[in-house]
Amino acid sequence: MWFKVLIIINLALILISLVSGVFFLAKDNGKSNRVLNSLTTRVALSVFLICLLMVGYFTGQIVPHGVVP
Repeated sequence: MWFKVLIIINLALILISLVSGVFFLAKDNGKSNRVLNSLTTRVALSVFLICLLMVGYFTGQIVPHGVVP
């Protein structure tokens, strides 16, 4: 259960980084590096999310299920 909570927290952090990047883009008018820092953070969090999903799948924490007709 804690593994799924960690994934949800990571998704929330990605969304927060996205919103802050849009805010900085509108506010700074290209005069600072805050948009670039936000993008870097978002990419790093996305890579971490992919790694979490892979670890969860291979350790059995996340079990895929299909739609059964």
